[in-house]
Amino acid sequence: MIELPVVSISEKETRVKKPDWLRVKLPIGESYKHVRTLVDNHKLHTICESGNCPNMGECWGAGTATFMILGNTCTRSCGFCAVATGRPDAVDWDEPQRVAEAIHLMKVKHAVITSVDRDELKDGGSVIWFNTIKAVKNLNPGTTLETLIPDFKGEKENIQRVIEASPEVVSHNIETVERLTRQVRIQAKYWRSMEVIKTLKAGGMRTKSGIMLGLGETKEEVIQTMTDLCNSGCDVITIGQYLQPTKKHLAVHRFVHPDEFAEYREIGYNLGLDYVESGPLVRSSYHSERHVFPGLGKLEWEKSKTGNLTR
Repeated sequence: MIELPVVSISEKETRVKKPDWLRVKLPIGESYKHVRTLVDNHKLHTICESGNCPNMGECWGAGTATFMILGNTCTRSCGFCAVATGRPDAVDWDEPQRVAEAIHLMKVKHAVITSVDRDELKDGGSVIWFNTIKAVKNLNPGTTLETLIPDFKGEKENIQRVIEASPEVVSHNIETVERLTRQVRIQAKYWRSMEVIKTLKAGGMRTKSGIMLGLGETKEEVIQTMTDLCNSGCDVITIGQYLQPTKKHLAVHRFVHPDEFAEYREIGYNLGLDYVESGPLVRSSYHSERHVFPGLGKLEWEKSKTGNLTR
């Protein structure tokens, strides 16, 4: 296991100050309370909470949440992630139905599901993934679904289970550039994740991935990662600012200005990507209901260039 460096007092004093454009509102309102109650009553996990997502107030206030299946303890120890690492609990085979019922009660038109890594399981958790997707679709036939999946160690049989369940969008995050992958995603591999995207695309899926900025990557490396994703068959990319969840996690190298995010959005569309969501507070599931529809992103982009759409 790679140990993170101890931060000295002098290093703490030189931490990069969070800019004004990263301010978020506290979660309030009746819709937020409603989602909070459903999550608690159904004993569900959300990446919104486990991942300390800055958009939780906005999304929960709109009646949506990203459900996290297979427990809330991950077998991997990524340097950026706030989800707990350790020995997970036994698989809960009733979880798929509980997730489906919660989505039904929320009456949402689009839902997002993700999971921890379960490397100790032979199937990587793919059977629960299949069961959850099917349960959600059976109980919520009018709801579109995005699934943010782990790499399943690259095992195609496990990836195929997700494909067979036929969610509208399948996402797998590359998270960072190739040079930083070993430091940021300790047990993951850059090109293995690219192969996951290729396998999903070959299976007929609408594919998606996400990148965090501010970990020490260069602009050239970001563009190369976007190019690699595009060449691997990725349709949708989300690009957002990395925020350090605790002092034990990787420090923020820099805060990327919104203008640079806008530049990456332009570059992504010019590369041929179908939808590029790029901004400081963008996260994997942010505005994900828009990512279902082919051509919508490019249409919005073209309208914004002619002044017919304000983003």
